Amino acid sequence: MVESSNFLQIINQAQRMDVDPPFQLTYKTLLEKTTEGATDHKDVVDIIEECELPLIDLGRLNLKNLEKEKCKSEIARASREWGFFQVVNHGISREILDKMRSEQVKVFKQPFNEKSKEEKFLNFSRGTYRWGTPTATCLKQLSWSEAFHIPMSEIQVSNGFSTALSSTMEQFATTVANLAQKLAEILAEKFGCKSDFIKENCLSSTCYLRMNRYPPCPIPSEVFGLMPHTDSDFLTILHQDEVGGLQLVKDGKWFAVKPNPEALIINIGDLFQAWSNDVYKSVEHRVVTNPRVERFSTAYFFCPSYDTVIQSCYEPSVYRKFSFKEYRQQVQEDVQKLGHKIGLPRFLV
Repeated sequence: MVESSNFLQIINQAQRMDVDPPFQLTYKTLLEKTTEGATDHKDVVDIIEECELPLIDLGRLNLKNLEKEKCKSEIARASREWGFFQVVNHGISREILDKMRSEQVKVFKQPFNEKSKEEKFLNFSRGTYRWGTPTATCLKQLSWSEAFHIPMSEIQVSNGFSTALSSTMEQFATTVANLAQKLAEILAEKFGCKSDFIKENCLSSTCYLRMNRYPPCPIPSEVFGLMPHTDSDFLTILHQDEVGGLQLVKDGKWFAVKPNPEALIINIGDLFQAWSNDVYKSVEHRVVTNPRVERFSTAYFFCPSYDTVIQSCYEPSVYRKFSFKEYRQQVQEDVQKLGHKIGLPRFLV
């Protein structure tokens, strides 16, 4: 544990004010209370065992029926048992992934200035750019990261970002959207529901793209890069670098996910868990910070329209029916009041 009296000195020495958001100024009060917060946050400093997620070669979906069905079954099994898996031969070219990362780094490497960022990205809805955790009341609720969380409906070449980045985001999102639809159809088929529901409600215009940057953190034992949570969508597709930091819960224990530069990571969201009546699992995960190097990732959130009603295909249903809008509002309300998300337990029958 770092002594409270030394905290701000360490932060001030390490913070790169030209690029990084001013965490040390904005969260000065929380940092000064670190002795109290560190006790609650003890699990961050524990030694976490590393795991390799189930690895599935999607190229097998193009083979004969027996191998194709075996591949589908592996996708469903990983979604039931892990809630996470990784895929190779996924159809997104290395060129697109590399371009996406390159353009993303350029954006985050620009000097940090709140006003100039608001002006530069004025064409996107308010709140697209975010950093830290404004609602945090203690260190364990603070996320040491910054992100652009962008509705796909707003990603156009003429919009707020540079033409190169907008074009790259469109390329990335288009190819990833096709992958998300394919995986969702397989998962729906494997638990016996018609896949038309997802195809009709999860459109490219209702999904989100999130570009993340996790700056080096001088107090990695005290602060998360992204606090523990589940995703409020059907599926998330993640492209991450080789730094590592993603962790998930399996059998009640936290595991560190070993980075695989050739794979994309897929995880089940809350909506799929509810729709499948708990067949597939939306698993709690988090990102830990690194004291020396920054980490980048890009996530695609496969979401329905706000009016879409989520209702289990089977009876008795574990959850009452709810709209995506209602679910999002409840999550936001809980975060504001409690500092964290409750999620699906709010909607149990």
